[in-house]
Amino acid sequence: MRSPRFLFLAILFFSSTALAAESIEVKRGEDLMVFGNCVPRMLVENKTNDTVGYLQIDLELTLVDGRKKIVELKSAYRGGIDRPIAPKGHLILQQHLDESTALGAPCKDVTARKVARVLCEAAGRSCAYFVKVDP
Repeated sequence: MRSPRFLFLAILFFSSTALAAESIEVKRGEDLMVFGNCVPRMLVENKTNDTVGYLQIDLELTLVDGRKKIVELKSAYRGGIDRPIAPKGHLILQQHLDESTALGAPCKDVTARKVARVLCEAAGRSCAYFVKVDP
């Protein structure tokens, strides 16, 4: 007979393995230049069986002169037109320049990127899945 501890560890291992397979992966996309400003983009892959209603990644960009800027990359306009990310689907996150301030620098002046914040919603609640971001 197996011990309760063994069964608990086996269940924990297999459930964490299953959850790891269902994730949302975000990686760096091709940056754009718009009127002399760098507009970063990120590629999203929804590896879950659920629709992601909204996803926002805030990137902190460090410029060559040392300034740091936060750029919001969004899947859709908040409270506007929906652009859900279907199960097993892909989408490009981008900065909405009509809602936020442009970076004020070309892409060649960006020296470092890091994730400042992740917002993910599915069915009106925070996503229950791991969001892996590679800036």
